[in-house]
Formats: sequence, C-alpha cells, structure tokens
Amino acid sequence: MPQYFDNVETLAHEDISFSYTLFGERFTLKSDAGVFSKDGLDDGSRLLLETIAKTDLGRNILDLGCGVGPIGLTLAAFDKTRRLTLADVNLRALECCKVNAKALGLEDRVTIIPSDVYSNITDTFSTIVTNPPIRAGKKVTYAMYAGALSHLNEGGSLILVIRKAQGAPSCQRYLETLYKEVTCVAQHKGYRILIAKK
Repeated sequence: MPQYFDNVETLAHEDISFSYTLFGERFTLKSDAGVFSKDGLDDGSRLLLETIAKTDLGRNILDLGCGVGPIGLTLAAFDKTRRLTLADVNLRALECCKVNAKALGLEDRVTIIPSDVYSNITDTFSTIVTNPPIRAGKKVTYAMYAGALSHLNEGGSLILVIRKAQGAPSCQRYLETLYKEVTCVAQHKGYRILIAKK
C-alpha cells in the first residue's frame, strides 16, 4: 500500500481542503489523496506549532518533510521577517503546498523544493523543523536528524515532534550523541517536542 512519502502517479486525485485555527488565526489548506494527514492538521503538528510559532526561530527556516505546508506556511504567516524553505519528497504534496502558499499570500517569503531528505538542499538555516515520516523507518528519520548538523548555522536548532510510542526516548538519546544540548520542551497526548541545539 502506498505511503505519504511515496510518489504514486496513478493514485486518483481528491479535491480536499481542511481548516485549522491557531492563536486566533484561521488557515485553510488544499490537500489531496496520497499526502500526509490529508484531512486535517494532525495532533503532532498542532503541538509543534503551538510550542514554537511565536518563539524566536531566526530568519531562515527549513521545514523538512513539509507535506502540504501546514508547519512551514503557518510559521511564515506568524512572523513576516522569516523566510521559509519547504521541502518534501512527495511531489503531489508540493503541488498543494504551492497553491497554499499563493492563497495565503506567502509566495515572496517561501521557497518550495522537491528533496529526498537533504539531496536538493544546499543552504544553511537558523532552524530546521520537522514532523518526521516515522513510517519511513529509522534509516530515513535518523538521516534527517544527523544531516541537519551540516545544514544548521552555528547555534542553530533542529526542532521535531515525535510520539513516545514511536520511539521518542531512543530518538532523544540519539540526538544527544550529535548535539550539544537536547531538550524536551512540550508533551501532550504522548507527543513530545524536542529541540536539539548545534
């Protein structure tokens, strides 16, 4: 069965949109079949956004595994000084993401690129955020965490959401072997927000 990190051109399209409200702001995004959390903002992404959307993330941010864009586009909307790069391996999700960036009036501060983990990413960033594709396996997700080091500015942060039941404790221990400081800054419904500082 195809996963949201696969590109399956034969999969029938669905005309889907969903809305969510964060800090009193309402967002409506276009979605489609074959993308992550196609029908709404998932609990992990919501906790991540509630935790970091109004904090200092620096001005150059990467949303790795962006899907249709809820994390990166919301971060761009809440601070006009931020420039966001949104990257995903799923081309269908990226097409939705482009439509969503335009609809939200964020095209001038958002770059949307296809990338298999960091394969297409050459810049460095103040912050890298991700709701990692746990179903893709540790080989992929741990490559995202380790690879962030060479794409973060000195003192920059990798911020991710992960569920306790999907390996949050072991993930934190792994991050602690790579980063100088790793902190769990929020927990809710089994989800944890981890911040790893370079």
